[in-house]
Amino acid sequence: MNTSKGLFMGRVRFYTVLVFARLAYLGIKILSRTSGTSFVGMMTLKLCPDFLAYCKSYAKRSVAVSGTNGKTTTSGMLAYILETDKQSVIHNTKGANMLTGVANVFALWVKPFKKFDYAVIESDEAYLTKLYDYFKTDCLIVTNLFRDQLDRYGELATTAGFIKDAIGKNPSANIFLNADDPLVTNLSRNGIYYGFEDVEVCSDVHKSESNAPTEVFNCICGKPLSYKKQFFAQQGHYYCEYCGYKRPELDYRATVRIYSDYSQLTVCDVKAAKEYSFRVNQVGLYNAYNALAAISCALYYGVSEDVIRESLMSYKSIFGRAERRVINGHDTLVQLIKNPTGASEVLKTVDLDSNIVIAINDNYADGRDISWLWDSDFEQLKDARKLVITSGIRAKDMALRLKYAGIPQEKIIIKEDIKSAIEFAASSVDKDEKITILPSYTALLKITKMKFQKG
Repeated sequence: MNTSKGLFMGRVRFYTVLVFARLAYLGIKILSRTSGTSFVGMMTLKLCPDFLAYCKSYAKRSVAVSGTNGKTTTSGMLAYILETDKQSVIHNTKGANMLTGVANVFALWVKPFKKFDYAVIESDEAYLTKLYDYFKTDCLIVTNLFRDQLDRYGELATTAGFIKDAIGKNPSANIFLNADDPLVTNLSRNGIYYGFEDVEVCSDVHKSESNAPTEVFNCICGKPLSYKKQFFAQQGHYYCEYCGYKRPELDYRATVRIYSDYSQLTVCDVKAAKEYSFRVNQVGLYNAYNALAAISCALYYGVSEDVIRESLMSYKSIFGRAERRVINGHDTLVQLIKNPTGASEVLKTVDLDSNIVIAINDNYADGRDISWLWDSDFEQLKDARKLVITSGIRAKDMALRLKYAGIPQEKIIIKEDIKSAIEFAASSVDKDEKITILPSYTALLKITKMKFQKG
């Protein structure tokens, strides 16, 4: 009796909180105080700590996406593929990926008598295990593990430990693992593996190899791994000369041709013995990996080749992940940078004929430690033909880094106010001049709220 009463009261509290959440969000929008991506979730969890446990029943299937880089793009692509397939999807679109952000989207979209076909949840690595205390997803995609915000997350072993603990809490989930990353592969021995057999770069914008440092990773036996092919960072075809450990056999095997502003993927579903071809209108190998993760999961859930192809052709990045905008008539590309490996891969794709704005903050959400700037391959910009404008709280530190990267002093402009920096980059009367904006996370949040002339 007491149990039944407790369940009833819990459900009443859940629905009451839904009402409060809607009213709070309406107030936020009227007052224009915040973007509303986490505040409502924070309030919701305060009033109903087990709120997410009730949300599980409102999605027929659920997928979590975690890892250091690519979470927002991978989950965004997958959600868009499923929506193109006429599925109803609830998804934390704007990348608010801690518990408050996940609770926020459910609080605003759940309806008492409606079930979504899918929930696609982007989850911060450190919060995935906390998410699984309440909401265990049917599927988990892990993209990669790179060094990121050492002052917040510590060494890679700590980040890997967070995800491994989460997997241990949810043993029945289907785990999609990037087989090219040895750190990801070690998270589970029962994964569904995706990876690239070969990578061909068909348009080397910078005519150079990356100068970013590549760390040596050890096998589970403690000996250094060797590589037959190494694509970037630790990702590639690895093996151990001592114990015989090697990259696992793939369930979704692909090759990719990388062009200046898109990629062509050929993907083989090994179990089904079928091969598919897809064009991904996103720049860089890192986005090809994101697309392969989303494609693999979509194929696993039975989405047709034609639907996936259609969705990838029309998918548009949002929130600074290769996001395209028009500012004062200039085509503008916004690409988040936040750690050495991710930044170095983005820098390989930068149009050296564009005006470049680099906006770096060191707020808590960025990580206070900005030593990653010195490990990132800003030497890729040494042949930039237009201005490189540094901005944000650490604009002067960024300018110093560019000086040591070999960029001529006269090309480096410091404008600490981010909006002023972007407007300066967009002040040319030549509308054919393009702009590239490379912001850290909180700088990106500011840019997202800024209003610029389009024409």
